[in-house]
Amino acid sequence: MGLLASPDAVGAGEDGFDWFCETVSSTVMPVTLSTRNPADFRASMTDLDLGAVRLSAVACSPVLSRRTSTHVRRDDPERLHLGLVTQGEVRISQHGNESVVAGGIVLTDTSRPSEGVCAEGRIETVVMQIPRQALGLSPDRVDRLLARNLATDVGSGAILADFLKTLLARGPQCRPEELRGMGSVALDLATAFLARQLGDPGEAPAEARAQEVLQRIYRFVESNLGDPGLTPEVIADRHNMSMRGLHRLFGDQPLTVAAHIRRSRLEHAHTDLACEELSGQPVQAIAARWGFPSATGFSRAFREAFGVTPSEHRALSLAGPRHAEDRNPARHAHHRAPLGPTFSAGDSATA
Repeated sequence: MGLLASPDAVGAGEDGFDWFCETVSSTVMPVTLSTRNPADFRASMTDLDLGAVRLSAVACSPVLSRRTSTHVRRDDPERLHLGLVTQGEVRISQHGNESVVAGGIVLTDTSRPSEGVCAEGRIETVVMQIPRQALGLSPDRVDRLLARNLATDVGSGAILADFLKTLLARGPQCRPEELRGMGSVALDLATAFLARQLGDPGEAPAEARAQEVLQRIYRFVESNLGDPGLTPEVIADRHNMSMRGLHRLFGDQPLTVAAHIRRSRLEHAHTDLACEELSGQPVQAIAARWGFPSATGFSRAFREAFGVTPSEHRALSLAGPRHAEDRNPARHAHHRAPLGPTFSAGDSATA
């Protein structure tokens, strides 16, 4: 969790407001912000990376936010923003809808122009940034909910709101792998909440339901990579489907389900081996953390994927400033060599 700005850090003054404008545009999305009293403006922002989603807490003085078509054309992260207003009142306009939200949840889309106004008093919001393709609900149906005041006093809305607030409060004490798991939970809760606003989830088109199941499986895999027993058979059983149905679901994906498990494990191990904070841990301990029980099998799979052994990769990554560029995966093939769909549907996901 990163403190991007605090009331003391930003302080009051036009410089603080300018800094806040730049921070919002760079970490959330490009917008134009204005305020009546820039000299008295105060703000704070925190950011929590949850893997599947991103969570931000924003508190600020009265402000007007506009995202125009020009902003969208210039930079569109293609995300849905689910905003929980925890203090104050904000008026949101988008896609022909307009609502005043105080204590509720409002959904907006970065791919469309929008306007948000907090006219009086301090506003505090918790914003979940969700990649649109990760939601697993039909875009046409989700569009019906844009800029509407969605209640959080009962049911799934109350559960989601409480979870997001707790996550922000307790997140700093969580390990990265725990945060990724919490991100999957947050996404599941948000999906369930929005589906409930749309009516019976079973009414969704077949394609949307299939996409929702696929994303749920991806999140399940991410949360269970450390289990060497994670196999396609286990995944199919946990999601109440046949092996044939599972492979059909992955039919148009870049990798088979087994290959996806192996690639994800290797990429996480690749990252941990380059981490200075973990340099005291044996290579095999890191391999085991990501579901590789066999040292020989892990070394062989790692070399096939990245072109170097795990020990060589660690040495290159931790060698110091003279090898800084070796830590840049975009510039060295052995850091991110393509892991194409080289495994068949029947391959084991472990080495």
